[in-house]
Amino acid sequence: METAVSAVEKSAIRKVAFRLVPFVALMFFINFLDRTAISFAGPNGMSKDLGLTAAQFGFAAGVFFIGYVLLEIPSNLALHKYGARRWLARIMVTWGIVALLFTWVSSVEGLYTLRFLLGVAEAGFFPGAILFLSMWVPAKHRSHILALFYLAQPLTIVIGAPVAGMLIEAHGTFGLEGWRVMFAGVALPAIAVGVIAWFYLADKPADAKWLSEAERTWLTTALAAEARTKRTSHVSDVKKALTNSRVWLLALVYFGLIYGLYALAFFLPTIIGGFESQFGTKFNVLQKGLITAIPYLPAAVALFLWSRDATRRGARSWHVGIPALLGAVSIPLALYMSTPAATVAVITITACAIFSALPTFWSIPARFLSGAAAAAGIALINTVGNAAGFIAPFVTGAIKDVTGSYQVPMFVVGGLMLLSSLVIFAIGAGTRQESALSADMRGKVIAD
Repeated sequence: METAVSAVEKSAIRKVAFRLVPFVALMFFINFLDRTAISFAGPNGMSKDLGLTAAQFGFAAGVFFIGYVLLEIPSNLALHKYGARRWLARIMVTWGIVALLFTWVSSVEGLYTLRFLLGVAEAGFFPGAILFLSMWVPAKHRSHILALFYLAQPLTIVIGAPVAGMLIEAHGTFGLEGWRVMFAGVALPAIAVGVIAWFYLADKPADAKWLSEAERTWLTTALAAEARTKRTSHVSDVKKALTNSRVWLLALVYFGLIYGLYALAFFLPTIIGGFESQFGTKFNVLQKGLITAIPYLPAAVALFLWSRDATRRGARSWHVGIPALLGAVSIPLALYMSTPAATVAVITITACAIFSALPTFWSIPARFLSGAAAAAGIALINTVGNAAGFIAPFVTGAIKDVTGSYQVPMFVVGGLMLLSSLVIFAIGAGTRQESALSADMRGKVIAD
């Protein structure tokens, strides 16, 4: 009997991995490319055409997150109420329409407005996707599934940076500057895939016609049993989730990780563009796109292998803390290298560190949150973390304008990632102490 159950479990998880994860990862790929397209446009004509300073570019990159943060929790609660299929499809079509409007932006104020509206349109997508996938697999498989999903983020740059470069080099198409062609080229797929998502996704295993009856039963039973456990011993109330100290500490950890991610994502193309003045090297737009992509391919491999280890051993605090510490040390060092190759090599270490930490991090909240509390708690963590998406590019650009270099802002990034490392290790120590105390109490009850 155990063998039959094991076979059903294996086939159910495999089908979820092959049927749902690639499609949701494609949505995430387009999502991350649309929100970071400004980083390719800036050094390739947009900043010059619109007369942007580094601080203005940083503000334009970051203002996205104001609208995003304001609507994050309401959007995720709406997803829980109306279903992921409808809500994720709606989000995607809406942001695709807003992203397309960047093709015709003509002023700094217009750029700020569209970036804000893009954040409003995208609000809830990422935590919604995390929540959606978490509702399809039990806890022991979640780290693996989220890692497969998260591969889309580094691959966005690996594939997206050269694609953005090719679109920018299509200067003059329809009479548009290259950076405008690029905005149109990355926006249209969002609308198309959003429409497809409405028909392709299913809200829960019970609705999935592509699962066998035995697979649907196993997934539904396993998830229901897990939900009952959380209701009796974990946080299942929205208000408690939003005031839970562990949720807020995890939000602080995520803030540091996301600060590093977006400082890297928004300014790496600009740093690479500065190689000409710093080292006397010259690259065309496509070559710059390919160089930008270099750190992210090893990052994708590191993410997959590190997450597989976390799945095999069981996710531990050090699966997040060690990469965060490595990123904290490596990111400031990158700007002290003496050649472009050495700079990119150290940045590659930073990218590997950040992307190794993120998927394992997201397996942690679902351990003690369920139902609407999971929707609210995950959204809160993502909201606080994505505040870094606004702060990181703005502060990085402003400090660069004042100091004339990126050294000081990269030390700020390193400091915040160090804080993330220290906090997650503290959370892990507290959890182990709590588990030991619970085990001790259970032993005393049994003895009595």
